[in-house]
Amino acid sequence: MKTFLPSVDELDRKWYVVDAQEQVLGRLASQVATVLMGKDKPIYTDFLDTGDFVVVVNADKVKLTGNKLDDKIYYSHSGYPGGLKEINARRLLEKKPGAVIQFAVRGMLPKNKLGRRMLKRLKIYAGDEHPHEAQQPEPLKF
Repeated sequence: MKTFLPSVDELDRKWYVVDAQEQVLGRLASQVATVLMGKDKPIYTDFLDTGDFVVVVNADKVKLTGNKLDDKIYYSHSGYPGGLKEINARRLLEKKPGAVIQFAVRGMLPKNKLGRRMLKRLKIYAGDEHPHEAQQPEPLKF
């Protein structure tokens, strides 16, 4: 008996839509990361990219619990001396609503080439509309 290994050509990638309205950020991100990695499939292999596409809508209406809107700080650095920038979650949600979800999901994916490829299959939109109707995405319930 041989172990079954899926090839990239045999994969059937599905499209899912997730409504982030009134969902808690961390719980939403962990479920989205699981689908992007393909851990919900029986053919999951850790060194292959077996995940699906995920479209997140209403990213601007995601919830953060406790005082995280004011206390959670996102850092970035330009690479130059004194180039550290910081922004709290409330201002980042106003400025770029999708960035909060993307940072949360990115932290839950593998930190290598495979994780970067998985993150490209995540599409985030601030409103109800998205341009992926042709792919006939299915709603993903948690």
